[in-house]
Amino acid sequence: MSREQATENRRAIVAAATRLFRERGVEAVGLSELMKHAGFTQGGFYNHFESKADLVAEVLASAIAAGNGEFAKMARAPVDASTTALRRYINWYLSQAHRDDIDHGCPVTGFAGDAPRLGAEAQSHFAGGLDDQITILAGLIAESGFLAAAGERRTLRERAISLHCEMLGALVLSRSVAQAAPALSNEILENVRRDVLASLDEGSSHAPKPRKQN
Repeated sequence: MSREQATENRRAIVAAATRLFRERGVEAVGLSELMKHAGFTQGGFYNHFESKADLVAEVLASAIAAGNGEFAKMARAPVDASTTALRRYINWYLSQAHRDDIDHGCPVTGFAGDAPRLGAEAQSHFAGGLDDQITILAGLIAESGFLAAAGERRTLRERAISLHCEMLGALVLSRSVAQAAPALSNEILENVRRDVLASLDEGSSHAPKPRKQN
């Protein structure tokens, strides 16, 4: 097997593992099933990884890097005068489309339930990814001018942590009942999105009016 083919096979295993781990959880996926989904026999697994924990760490690193890269790209994309990058981010994060896109959605949300039971390396990737998401969100809040307009006393990072946890929790709970109670799932997203956006509107209404130029 060439080095290029070995690299491609390893990439296929990581891709299959990422999809299965997101959909069903790390512990629920065995190596035999995983390798079958990747198109290989179970015996070939150890040609690429020393253990399942080794694979899980690579999956977390890859998923976090890809997901947060997309978030950062979204944050930098231009917006028109009708909205802000922060509002666009909130509307996307708390959308039904994001809830249903388990394979490509927020990686922190996708692995939050597994994180406490993962190995040290995987947990480190997860924690770093969460911190990076908070930093991205803090940047969007700063650009929006929300804190200054609202007279917010909390620091930028404190506000970003609170907002991110509120949205992430809503997404996790919405997904958890999406099949059994789809109406409740939608209700969770809609209520939290409305509440978050209303807090931005309330802050903006308290912004000082610009002085007229003489």
